[in-house]
Amino acid sequence: MTAKRLTLAATLLTAVTVVSACQRETGPDPLELTGKIFIFNYRLAYATYMITLAKTEPVPDGSTVTATFENPAGGPPLTLDRKLFPKLDKVVLESPDITCVKKQRPYAVTIEVRGPDGAILQTLKTTVVSNLDQDIMPAQALVVGPAYDKNPDVFKNGKTPEHFETAKCPT
Repeated sequence: MTAKRLTLAATLLTAVTVVSACQRETGPDPLELTGKIFIFNYRLAYATYMITLAKTEPVPDGSTVTATFENPAGGPPLTLDRKLFPKLDKVVLESPDITCVKKQRPYAVTIEVRGPDGAILQTLKTTVVSNLDQDIMPAQALVVGPAYDKNPDVFKNGKTPEHFETAKCPT
């Protein structure tokens, strides 16, 4: 082979490599799961899922994330939609309030990252497990208002009850 043909072959090989790299169907996932937990707020008598994600790749401006949480009380799943901001490296997803969380039971969570055109860029599936039953929570909020005043329905005449009524699962 002549030097001219070798140069041509090398150039073609390089061009094919560059073109095939440009035609890549999917890239690395833009988000990585970094944390998952149930949050029990005993003062306000509610529980939520909390999912944290870290950006590993840039996302197009206008992208969104949709989280679908299994409803521990049964019924349709709970959903949460959030806009992703290109300059923020962390994403925190907190579900609507939930009831009937059972200890050591895995609850399913699905997270979809969508581009500005609505196309799915990534899907994450995970489960969240609690080490507590929700029946450790009070049946009513212990405090009310912006100053966290004692709830008069719980603290009758300003006195602490001998026993707090705990949350019950209706199902």
